[in-house]
Amino acid sequence: MRLILASTSPRRREILELLGLPFEVIAPGFDELASSDRPVEDEVLDFALGKAASVARDNPNSIVIGSDTMILINAKKVGKPDGIADAKQILRSLSGKTHRIFTSVAIVDGSGGPGLRMVEEVSVKMRDYSEKEIEDYLSCNESLDKAGAYSIQGRGRALIESIDGDYLTAVGLPLKPIADYLKSRGISVSLNVEKLCSDKSFLNWRSF
Repeated sequence: MRLILASTSPRRREILELLGLPFEVIAPGFDELASSDRPVEDEVLDFALGKAASVARDNPNSIVIGSDTMILINAKKVGKPDGIADAKQILRSLSGKTHRIFTSVAIVDGSGGPGLRMVEEVSVKMRDYSEKEIEDYLSCNESLDKAGAYSIQGRGRALIESIDGDYLTAVGLPLKPIADYLKSRGISVSLNVEKLCSDKSFLNWRSF
């Protein structure tokens, strides 16, 4: 069965590669129209489904995976920053506080399977970092394409005190539900995802 990741994210591609399965990457033709009134779980799942569906339309008989990530802090949804000034403000708002990361997975299965719709949540506690640390971090140019304006697997991990939940979900793609779904469709997945995650703390995930 043809497996496709509907994403432009290098992080999601690298995570899916851990399964050791052949897959294609196709950029989704989907516009994310955020709404302040919708629950974060609904919006993040709809975005993942929209990405997967946009690719599935032109690629029948394929298993297409879409995903999306949003951060919630003080009941406010936070996505990618609009620029450096916005990134700085987001990082200030996160300092010393715990925020929640919501990452969704939607699988559109054109090969006869039921597909998958799910959202996982992770809590992240940030250190009480200084204004200078924010400036230093922004200078490394890894903030602007990340939800929450920081990269968990990059230099942004130095801003984190602890993570409660699945690390890969926090990075941007929950791997276990994807592996379980593929197994249910008769695709052999040799990787033990649970062991992989238990063997690595987030501070050791410099690369995949």
